[in-house]
Amino acid sequence: MPTRPNVLLIVIDQFRADLLRDGPLGAVAQLPNLRALMREAVSFDNHFSVVAPCGPSRVSLLTGQYAMNHRAVRNGTPLRHDTPNLATATRTAGYAPQLFGYTDTAQDPRVLEPDDPRLASYEELMHGFDEAVRMRMESGDAAWRAHLQAQGITLPDYPDTYRPAGDRIDDPAQYPAEHSDTAFLTDCFLERMGTAEPGWFGLLTYIRPHPPLVAPDPYNRMYDPARMPPPATGALEHPFLAPARDKQAPSSMVVGFPDLERSEATTAALRALYLGLASEVDHHIGRVMDWLKSSGQWDDTILVVTADHGEMLGDFGLWGKGTFHDAAFHVPLIIRDPVRPEMHGQAVAGMTESIDVPVTLLDRLGIDVPHAMNGQSLLPHLADTDTPGRACAVSEYDFGNPVSPTAWMRHLGLASNEANFAVLRTRQHRLVQFAAELPPILFDMTGDGEGRDLSGESGAESIFLDLTRKMLCHRMRNPEGTFARTMVGDGGVRTGNE
Repeated sequence: MPTRPNVLLIVIDQFRADLLRDGPLGAVAQLPNLRALMREAVSFDNHFSVVAPCGPSRVSLLTGQYAMNHRAVRNGTPLRHDTPNLATATRTAGYAPQLFGYTDTAQDPRVLEPDDPRLASYEELMHGFDEAVRMRMESGDAAWRAHLQAQGITLPDYPDTYRPAGDRIDDPAQYPAEHSDTAFLTDCFLERMGTAEPGWFGLLTYIRPHPPLVAPDPYNRMYDPARMPPPATGALEHPFLAPARDKQAPSSMVVGFPDLERSEATTAALRALYLGLASEVDHHIGRVMDWLKSSGQWDDTILVVTADHGEMLGDFGLWGKGTFHDAAFHVPLIIRDPVRPEMHGQAVAGMTESIDVPVTLLDRLGIDVPHAMNGQSLLPHLADTDTPGRACAVSEYDFGNPVSPTAWMRHLGLASNEANFAVLRTRQHRLVQFAAELPPILFDMTGDGEGRDLSGESGAESIFLDLTRKMLCHRMRNPEGTFARTMVGDGGVRTGNE
């Protein structure tokens, strides 16, 4: 391996971890390339994103900070311009991180003019990255459109770009598979990196299987809805859920079907489309893997595959990622370090978090980890998969909006600073704590799981108290850390690691 290895971080949007695990969805999902990678890498079975949705989750994934610290908690909430991240840190070691896709980073308005066009969309670039190809779903897919026009294909404006070509939700997309957004992005990556000098850094971010759920032929009917496993169900009722179900109806997952009914048939059809898009992404990740091998770079490249957050897929009557259930936060993490072939094919059972990814890469590359990062290095797990994981994993979700009140704010009478929750997970339990005066929720994952709230039942008081204490301790132990280890005094500026 060269002195400085290549680094490739692949982020799949809205990809559930259980597609790659034993279970109902994993049994039907056709993902041969990701499964092959798992046999040549270390997988993390209990890996969780620390926040949703897209913008906040990518900020945490790339800055190594909890949302409670970086505070870019919504799509459109600005990130402080001086926040260190994976790209800025790796530049200190000579890398020039190339972005293929998007980071969804709302810009800091304090350092831009009021009429700067970068303040017109949250789909902007995180500082430190070089944008190799501009590929943004809502505000910047000109390169893909130009490519399609060269093929004689003209698409309508967003969101009708993602309306099926026919009258059914499983009709094919308006573009063929060889020219889809996923195929185009992969083509751009292979063309650009095919001439890159050794020691490159790539961030490749696939928008699929994020909705709108529309797939090119043959992926639109690759899966039979009649063979789709049914969604999880339960008796849980909570004030949060009514507006969540109203906002995240099945019709929100597609374009052009505002009256799409809630039914078992609709759920099965949408699940089949989602899996089709997941299989399309898997195919193109396979192309990337084949290129790394054929170009002789497979054993010179640290390869990481993960997702920004999950997707409910109709579980408990919910769609999207705006809820407290595990499916919204449980994501895959696969790390292939070529210098540890003896560990390939193994899996880590301990809990890990998305903020651990940048810290792990920096640690592996021998680059100082910025003190602002809250994550933990996973290198010990890559050396010994029995290394204990985190005692708990925490995720956050902000369902407010200070400018335009959300469905939850209107329905529940909440201020924007009340509209958020945190989830603390241990191996056995899940605690959901709301900022507002809403009832907390307690799940026992070894019993009825997320279908039953135990918080009001006899005997749950001690569990509830213990998890509440853990959540408070977690917040106190993980403050925003820019200057947390810095002291100024007679000796000038000094920094410690204690």
